[in-house]
Amino acid sequence: MAAKVLVIGLTDIGRRTCAALADRNVEVLHVANPSDAQLRELLTDDIAGVAVMLHNDIEALRYSLTIEHIKPSIRLFVAIFDRSVRHEMERSIPNCTIASPAYIAGSSIIASALLDHDAIRRTGPAANLSWESVDVAEGLVTVSRFSIPAKWRMQKVSALISGQLRAYDFASRALLMGLLALLTMLISDALILSKDMSIAKAFYSAAAVIAGVTAPETPHAGWQFVQSGSFMLLTIIFIAMFGAGVVNHILNGRRVGIVGRRVIPRKYHVVIVGLGQVGIRLCKELKLLQIPVVAIEQNENARGVLLARDLNVPVIIGNASDIRTLQRAKVGSAKALLAMASHEEDNISVAVAARTKFPKTVIILRAGTNDAIEETRSLFSIGQVSDVNGLTAAFVAQSLLDKSPNVIIPKGPTVAAVTTDSKVLLQANPGRCFCN
Repeated sequence: MAAKVLVIGLTDIGRRTCAALADRNVEVLHVANPSDAQLRELLTDDIAGVAVMLHNDIEALRYSLTIEHIKPSIRLFVAIFDRSVRHEMERSIPNCTIASPAYIAGSSIIASALLDHDAIRRTGPAANLSWESVDVAEGLVTVSRFSIPAKWRMQKVSALISGQLRAYDFASRALLMGLLALLTMLISDALILSKDMSIAKAFYSAAAVIAGVTAPETPHAGWQFVQSGSFMLLTIIFIAMFGAGVVNHILNGRRVGIVGRRVIPRKYHVVIVGLGQVGIRLCKELKLLQIPVVAIEQNENARGVLLARDLNVPVIIGNASDIRTLQRAKVGSAKALLAMASHEEDNISVAVAARTKFPKTVIILRAGTNDAIEETRSLFSIGQVSDVNGLTAAFVAQSLLDKSPNVIIPKGPTVAAVTTDSKVLLQANPGRCFCN
């Protein structure tokens, strides 16, 4: 392409997109947040493509609609996270390529965590899910149909059962202890009373003691006075424990269940740290693959917490670099730990903590926004690194210069873009420009 490309956004992905295009000898105009008048001046006849690389979806939508109005049918790539915004853009701008970094990098992250393949991607409509694996070796592409192993489905059931009625923090432990103690007293008191009355009446009298509704009939033996009185006093303690646990569970938004589908599995699961766009995308894809997921998020008000609840993904609120938080998520028996927070320093901290305590766990961390990441990886060997921004930049460059690739795969210092006709285009892992 001899014409120029306009890149909007001084984000890290924007800088790396600019560098990826420059590496392919494309002249790039890189601007931050141009006004409508500036856009009209920038969109000259020699501008053949535009990449809108912003973190704000609504702002990206506004720029895209303005660009389409100024220069209809221009080749356009927009990084969009929100699904509703993406659908609106697809309806309004048919010539626009829309993808999020989560979508672009997710296929290789999941494959690295679970499979001996370079990437796994979903094909077909949502009503009839199908999958295929993609591998690249010596410039050749191998695409194979992938079926979810029966073992994974059995492990999902086993993991769900193993998490039922298990405490995950102090409040849930108080709730379960209180409930167990009350049930124990109810049963034992009913058994004692059943010697002198019918089972139904014994159960009623024992339940009356537990509920504090009425006093039971006068015991016939002296030791029964002590037993009944002790149970009444203990009931006060255990009801308080049970009630406090229930209240805490409700007030915390029921992010983790004690029974049901939102329990923390004890095995065969994947732990995801960070519920940003990448984390939520991975939660959804893993659930579709029948893999149980546990999420850890430090900000309880993050939008991803609500989205995870809709997906029935248990969410632990806490600092994932704390060993105790990782132990609550059962990282030691997990299939993999995916550190996908927005700040790579946090991901490195999580990976180092996990590697120290759980040396055999598969760890994949999101990184690439800091030039020091390669040095960090070589020094500590803390896990596999997924350069989400670099993969996104390579995807954008290929989409603007030719057709959008089917999948982007990291291959050491290079990035492999696999086209729709199964060709491989190798390019250097994009750096970042400093043109602004």
